[in-house]
Amino acid sequence: MAIRERIRQVKHLQNKYFICVLENPDNLVNIASAIRNISAFGVEKLYVIGGADILKDFETSRKDKHLSNISVGANKWVFVKYFNSTSECIDHLKKNLYTIAVTSSHKKGKNNINLYEETFTQRRLAIWFGNESGGISDEAVNSSDMCIQIPMGGIVESLNLGTSTGIILSYIGYQRLKFIYSHKKVHFKPKGFAKLKMRSWKDFIDRRH
Repeated sequence: MAIRERIRQVKHLQNKYFICVLENPDNLVNIASAIRNISAFGVEKLYVIGGADILKDFETSRKDKHLSNISVGANKWVFVKYFNSTSECIDHLKKNLYTIAVTSSHKKGKNNINLYEETFTQRRLAIWFGNESGGISDEAVNSSDMCIQIPMGGIVESLNLGTSTGIILSYIGYQRLKFIYSHKKVHFKPKGFAKLKMRSWKDFIDRRH
């Protein structure tokens, strides 16, 4: 299937106003896994604070051959916006009325919530992941609206960036899309595509069960 045709088929399954934030990412393999998850689950944008030089902007990211190899080409389709500091990113998100949800395996003294017991249908939502060695910065936690935790019952109490982004973005992305379509909050252009796209959405839902 030609790539343009594939884009046309999945465009209505992209999650608008849903952003993934990576704070000081430095492990290239895990960065690539996160980018692959962002693309696979239809997250609209990737915001990056500090970290690896290959994520300085969209053009640098999409043209990096090593990143392309380990992300299986997903870097070519994920929009990247770079910020020099945590405060710069927070200011940008708040100015644009985004709800900020940080992620952590431990309680952070904020509004701590279980991933599977919360509703994530806010108009604009940014999910924030920290560095694997240092975690989420205190500045990000203090500026957030909530802290998402993946419930775990094993000995290990942390997950790498690739795994955590996969679990959280998949669950929240699906929930947001289901809310939009179930409440008919989606608009199609041209309007003649509405029936076709709703049938496509039903097929997408049916595949999940």
